[in-house]
Amino acid sequence: MPDLAEMMSRYARPGRVEAIFLRPSRREDVQQVDRAEVTLDGLAGDHAKAGLRALTLIQAEHLPVVAELAGLSDLDAATTRRNIVVSGLNLLAFRKKELHLGEALIRISGPCPPCSRMEEYLGHGGYTAMRGHGGVYAEVLEGGAVAIGDQVIPVGNTLD
Repeated sequence: MPDLAEMMSRYARPGRVEAIFLRPSRREDVQQVDRAEVTLDGLAGDHAKAGLRALTLIQAEHLPVVAELAGLSDLDAATTRRNIVVSGLNLLAFRKKELHLGEALIRISGPCPPCSRMEEYLGHGGYTAMRGHGGVYAEVLEGGAVAIGDQVIPVGNTLD
């Protein structure tokens, strides 16, 4: 029987980039793109700055949960205003760990709480619907291109 540390180093399969969004400036509409350049400042063309919060990621699997909790029939990922939508990995499990995101290398900093605008974008109760499902912040360790369909692979973890 594997110990806890060993179990925490396993994942079922690589993740996948499902969508990429740029936020040119605060409150401006997000722009969906097929590919982007990841720099130390975040995504080229995005208003984020270098540091622990250079990128924001959200799990595709959480979008239907947020929609349900907000009383919506569905939720367009752009509404969450996160940069990258990823499927197939529990992003919160990789806090303080590194991931290959396409050609880039990032480190998950921690959970990304919702902003008060979620109440505006998702309606009454939208802020609370996003709590615990708002994705993660990440810092960029090495830049590179990222495109829809690229794999997201944790560094130092094993694929069983």
